[in-house]
Amino acid sequence: MDRHLTFERLHNFRDLGGYPTRDGATVRRGRLYRSDSLGKLAGADLDRFLALGVGTVVDLRYPWEIDAAGRAPEHPSYTWHNLSIEHRPYDQAALGPEIAAGPYLAERYLEVAHDGAVELRRALDVIAGAGEGAVVFHCASGKDRTGLLAALVLTLLGVEEAHVVEDFTLTGRATARLVADWRAGHPGRELTWPGYGTAPAEVMRLFLDGLARRHGSVRGYAAGVLGVDDALVGALRRRLLDPVPVA
Repeated sequence: MDRHLTFERLHNFRDLGGYPTRDGATVRRGRLYRSDSLGKLAGADLDRFLALGVGTVVDLRYPWEIDAAGRAPEHPSYTWHNLSIEHRPYDQAALGPEIAAGPYLAERYLEVAHDGAVELRRALDVIAGAGEGAVVFHCASGKDRTGLLAALVLTLLGVEEAHVVEDFTLTGRATARLVADWRAGHPGRELTWPGYGTAPAEVMRLFLDGLARRHGSVRGYAAGVLGVDDALVGALRRRLLDPVPVA
């Protein structure tokens, strides 16, 4: 199943539908998308985006990133929410080649999971209560902050960890274009970290393991840190899952 949707300027836009859950349901196609920055939408790309029936956009970037690179174009068909889940900026492009992507990024994700608890909970509420239109959430590259929220949503829906990890790694198909975008946007700077734009499975495995070690499970983290209860999980499941087939 090819999850990536083709755009000219967006490189990492994909459908989170189609993954099976432990109880036999399936994440609904065309209901929840993840993406790199929607500030790049224009022309034919914007037309294709609008044709998806998006009703809600959740932008996970810092306000200063939005000021610098732009937000999704204003349009009456969708509402836009800025929920900056990361509170400690860091510059991946400037890291040295000795930094291993797996442990380093997993630790950053764990920071975000705790620093950004209020914004993450709000993002889940927005997704669960978004009405009939599709939801898109994104950051800059659609990998780290977006990957964290995608992992959380899929896990709460009951998707197995192997599929959550697999979904994270699909950013690898966009790595070359994400790197090219960075270089075009930073003339005169050197990209020193080989891990920039990559999405090795180890990152997500270590992150999920870290949540489980600290909180017993990802669901335990969601309940204890984000205040996610059965009512919210039920709302997410009703909105985002195709029901279990009747025998």
